[in-house]
Amino acid sequence: MPAPIPHEAFRDAKAAVRRLTDIFERNTAFLRDCFDGLANDELPPGRVRATYPEVRVSTSTHSRLDSRLSYGFVSGPDVYSTTITRPDLFADYLEEQIALLIKNHGNAVEIGESLVPIPLHFAFYDGRHVENAVMGRLDRPLADLFDLPDLSVMDDAIVNGTFETAPGEARPLAPFTAPRVDYSLHRLQHYTATAAEHFQNFVIFTNYQFYMDEFCRLAREHLADPQSGYTAFVEPGNVITSRGEPGDGDGLSRMPQMPAYHLKRDDHSGITMVNIGVGPSNAKTITDHIAVLRPHAWLMLGHCAGLRNSQTLGDYVLAHGYVREDHVLDADLPTWVPIPPLAEVQVALEQAVTEVTGYQGYELKRVMRTGTVASIDNRNWELRDHREPVQRFSQSRAIALDMESATIAANGFRFRVPYGTLLCVSDKPLHGELKLPGMASDFYKKQVSQHLEIGICAMEKLRAMPRERLHSRKLRSFAETAFQ
Repeated sequence: MPAPIPHEAFRDAKAAVRRLTDIFERNTAFLRDCFDGLANDELPPGRVRATYPEVRVSTSTHSRLDSRLSYGFVSGPDVYSTTITRPDLFADYLEEQIALLIKNHGNAVEIGESLVPIPLHFAFYDGRHVENAVMGRLDRPLADLFDLPDLSVMDDAIVNGTFETAPGEARPLAPFTAPRVDYSLHRLQHYTATAAEHFQNFVIFTNYQFYMDEFCRLAREHLADPQSGYTAFVEPGNVITSRGEPGDGDGLSRMPQMPAYHLKRDDHSGITMVNIGVGPSNAKTITDHIAVLRPHAWLMLGHCAGLRNSQTLGDYVLAHGYVREDHVLDADLPTWVPIPPLAEVQVALEQAVTEVTGYQGYELKRVMRTGTVASIDNRNWELRDHREPVQRFSQSRAIALDMESATIAANGFRFRVPYGTLLCVSDKPLHGELKLPGMASDFYKKQVSQHLEIGICAMEKLRAMPRERLHSRKLRSFAETAFQ
């Protein structure tokens, strides 16, 4: 192990984050150096270990300076701590959260080393296949020399509200532990083929490549506008086009499972768009991982089946409720938990539809309806006996059906990430209008551009909103972690 670093008290958030960074960089460099030595046939003298840095705070009172906030304070007198990874990536976030703690409680935070080991794989930010580098050089398992990823310390008990603090143990200060964050950072690179550092604080999900193609076109238009505030555009493979560049770099020859594109701003307040593919499982997978980046909002823009005869192809559906028949979150968030509409997101979406379409007030009902969206896990639900599902949809007052929206909204609720859904009716299977190849292609050409423009407009409205208003109490439970 490297020489121990004792805990030290800090009343300045920037200085605290600098200490976190120093500890993390020293300890991960120690692991990398030891591993590089092993790859060069220099066997370490014993087992190698380095630990994550941690933030710790102790309070002796229930009072706090500002009771209007929904985060930035602990729930009562006790000792609280959290392990930290990649402080270089989360510097702004950590500074804000630590500064609020110091301000609200008047106490210093303590920064030092935790007892939680850093897995060897997570010391390499690029996701290097470490086993391959030493294959054939060891006469023992790699786990005999280094700590490897351990799923038993990577669960979601804290955010799920099921975590129980053991006697004498500090209570959690953040929704995710460092190993859980590291796991997701590596998964994001795998699924999206872009590094976590490129993800922006406002995320749009879709399940159609048509939307991604249009996002690329609009992103380059925004990038060419010096007044837009956008500074770069990143494509899968970490292909970066900065403002003023031609943007003709070579992309990937083979796309990842869920390609992500990032229209960046210097303060990470740009827009990331991800093609999640089809189905609630993909929707859960990607939101499970993006959630550790603590985005400010995410939206689902996609197509749906219109369930009402009064709807026409191309109409918009603004979800204000969800029938959750996707089932992928049943073990983490019981179906009896309501997923409420968030006023800030709903208003931003409605205003964006008004601005882009030109319809206002009662006239807006010509192109948009607000109602319940049902999400299911069976794409070919139409092939079943219609009587049973149609009765349920009618009883729920659902006006649209898709496969991903409820999952994304429910995971937003679960992870305290503001969420919203704006869908576009692309077929009406209950009324004889099926999604057929020629019909779909013509529809996509006409509607995708406007739909995506609405989504971007809504995100820009949310970006202009004060953080404390967007991250409201609606997503917070009885006893929350201090870190948002």
